[in-house]
Order: sequence, then C-alpha cells, then structure tokens
Amino acid sequence: MTAQSIPAREAAGLITSGEAVLVDIREADERARSHVPGSVHAPVSRLGGAALGIAPGSTVIFHCQSGSRTAQNAGALAAAAPGCRVLLVEGGIGALAAAGVKLQEDKRAPLPIMRQVQITAGSLVLLGAVLGALVDPRFHALSAFVGAGLVFAGMMGLCPMANFLALMPWNRRAA
Repeated sequence: MTAQSIPAREAAGLITSGEAVLVDIREADERARSHVPGSVHAPVSRLGGAALGIAPGSTVIFHCQSGSRTAQNAGALAAAAPGCRVLLVEGGIGALAAAGVKLQEDKRAPLPIMRQVQITAGSLVLLGAVLGALVDPRFHALSAFVGAGLVFAGMMGLCPMANFLALMPWNRRAA
C-alpha cells in the first residue's frame, strides 16, 4: 500500500466527519505547543516499522509541521498502517488549521528543541562574527567552533547543543 498526498481542506473534511484517524508524526516538544485534539501521536523517529494498531480498512491521515516529513517518510508511514488507506496532509498542521481544523495550543510550552538550537547556534555565529570584526579577530574562533559543532551534529546524528538545551529549566516543564 502506498501513501497519497491530499489537500488540507479534503483532510479537514474527513477528520471532522470522523471518516479518518489523524496521526501526528511530530516530536513531543513540537506537539506540546499545538496539536489537533483527539489525534494519535506517533513520532516518526519512534515508528521504526511498528504498526500503529489502527484497524485495517480505516483511512489514516498523517501530518507533520509543514508536510515535508510526511512526504519524506511516506513508505514508512504506509507500512505503519497496514491494510489502511494512507493519506498525507499537504502543508502540515498549519494548513489543517487554515482549513478549519481546531487546534489545542499552549503558547507557554517551550519552542521545539531544534528551533532553540537554530536560534542559539545562529546567535553565537553572529556574535563571533561581529566581535571578530569590531573587537578582536580571535572572536571568529567562536563562529568556527559553532560551525564545526553543526557539521559534527549533521554527520553523527548527535547534537550536543540540543542535549544541553533539553536540560534547561524552561524545557523541563511538566507535560
């Protein structure tokens, strides 16, 4: 079985009518800020070929933040719902909201860790570049260090900065 992309408006109709099961494949920190009430949470990083336990013959709609993760993982998502009609929302959760699907939001929840990494790494690189240009060229080493850390994270699939940020008090809020 394969997965098909569908427009958010069509998905919204199937969800509101109860004709489909909605599955959110985003990570827990992303889902904490906003999600569709009643949706199943199955982070793509933890699927690993395991079936979701949805009855064969059901229509299953997968969504992520923007639609790119569902498209990239279409085969694995179809395998996680054997015997089901598998659909992927074009445009992700934002498109669902624009199509009228109600979201439960918690703006007090911390930003997703990867966004925190992008903000922190970008700020440190910018700081190193500005201080290197205006104060002392040795500050450029800060930008180089952060750049090397990003290369390491990408090559190894490990992100020490994300692990460090996950330990920060604002990320330890009770779920």
